[in-house]
Amino acid sequence: MEELAPNETDEALLARVAWLYYNDGLTQSEVGHQLNLSRIKVSRLLDAGRASGLIEVRINSRQQGCLEIETRLQERFRLKDCRVIPDSTGSDVDARIGQAAANYLMQKLAPGDSLAVGWGATVSNAIRVLGHVVHERRIELFSLTGGVQTYVQGMREAHWDRTPNIIPAPLVVSTPELAAALLREPAISSLLNQAIAADYKLVGIGGISEQATVVAQGYITAGEIEPLRRSGARGDVLCRFYDRTGQDMELPLHERVIGVDLVQLRDCEQVIGAAGGPNKVTPILAALRGQILDILVTDESTALSLLDAAED
Repeated sequence: MEELAPNETDEALLARVAWLYYNDGLTQSEVGHQLNLSRIKVSRLLDAGRASGLIEVRINSRQQGCLEIETRLQERFRLKDCRVIPDSTGSDVDARIGQAAANYLMQKLAPGDSLAVGWGATVSNAIRVLGHVVHERRIELFSLTGGVQTYVQGMREAHWDRTPNIIPAPLVVSTPELAAALLREPAISSLLNQAIAADYKLVGIGGISEQATVVAQGYITAGEIEPLRRSGARGDVLCRFYDRTGQDMELPLHERVIGVDLVQLRDCEQVIGAAGGPNKVTPILAALRGQILDILVTDESTALSLLDAAED
């Protein structure tokens, strides 16, 4: 078997191969076809990975994707850290990026740490994967917003056996006055403060479309999307909409939201944004421009599109 030189280029290629083979379940021939490698080369890479200890039952490397792209993203957007996973045809991008975000947190969370989470498809997928880690390491979990049912359902599907600290209120309430009163409640304000102080914060990034999670969950109607877009909205984090530069928008909706706002989120450290796919390029780019995120987890095509768009 040919020996692989122990450099970052080979490690990055090995990690790509390992992710597609072990995580996505492609055959060695399918991996080779996708990465323009022979099946024998794929087999040798996997053998080298197992022999070197980079691959055990899981991918035992800090690299799960594309080293060069990760470095470029970090430098271009002044990110503290970044994870880019290889593209895969025919796979659920939210599930794959959720898995990648969970893997990142598995590497970072120490016993007794705390994790605060938002909501949405990608974050829900991450939560499902993290259940056993939370139990083994006794991780304290906090919600970053109201919306009890959404969080409870996610915990149930993940089989979490530790009680999460969920803000006891809806995500969006009927009036600004009610929202202000709830935010003054000691039980709610205390939980929000603890969520802000958590060791890591994991959030999804929503797009401005009729398929967005905020529409699917009923927080805004499909008919409100186009007016939002015309007013300059480019994405949302925690049901807080922002413009193309990532700055908060003044919207009546925001006065009725129970949760951490973007000003508070920017002041936090270790905020992880997990999102990908063609419809998320613009929302992610705006969030990066507004320095809402410290860490980004995304896929290869989205990362390259972000870099291209940043040059415009």
